[in-house]
Amino acid sequence: MTALLSLQGVQTHIGAYHILHGVDFEVPTGQVTMLLGRNGAGKTTTLRTIMGLWAASRGRVRFDGQDIAGLPTPDIAQLGIAYVPENMGIFADLSVRENMLLAARHASTVEQMDTKRLEWLFELFPAVKKFWLYPAGKLSGGQKQMLAIARAMVEPRRLLLIDEPSKGLAPAIIQNLIAALRELKRTETTVLLVEQNFSMASALGDQVAVMDNGQVVHRGAMAELAEDPGLQQRLLGLSLGAHQ
Repeated sequence: MTALLSLQGVQTHIGAYHILHGVDFEVPTGQVTMLLGRNGAGKTTTLRTIMGLWAASRGRVRFDGQDIAGLPTPDIAQLGIAYVPENMGIFADLSVRENMLLAARHASTVEQMDTKRLEWLFELFPAVKKFWLYPAGKLSGGQKQMLAIARAMVEPRRLLLIDEPSKGLAPAIIQNLIAALRELKRTETTVLLVEQNFSMASALGDQVAVMDNGQVVHRGAMAELAEDPGLQQRLLGLSLGAHQ
């Protein structure tokens, strides 16, 4: 499998704190790679380091063969990488339409947006169409999450980084999110997804990297981890299958 993204020996310091201690893993092109681990393992720091929001103090972050460690975040985004943070980054006072338009870098008006792509996003995330003119701050948590992902996809992206999209959502909303991301998988979009919901990780993941204490301690097929409660227990400290 060809890797679109690879991290080699990545270390990250935030102030006096040494968070990442030599992170190594690959994200194959056209697949969904899950990044799992206990709280505080370094998963969010890894995503933010890839995106250039926090600078790697050592190591390489290679995207399509280019070392992007040290590049400014806007330059990384221009390469076709989009980031959906855990807090979603929604502009609450703007409408859903305005949030989407801000993310469409090649359009200054709604009329200039790619109509066909917008209709495809409406099919994936019906709430975006339904609440098109509503203030984004008035959406439910699940609707905001759908908007955040749709906004990241409003233009074609080569890689999506998504941080805990199911956090705080009701089970029915999580199932809707899984269905939407499955449709996204069919387009062979490459995704690196941090997730605590093991059922969701099992449903979506092709590959998995498990982190602990700022390092990757396991890499392999997501299906193998999903089928091995003992491995889950050893790597994650509990059988996440019982905490769906």
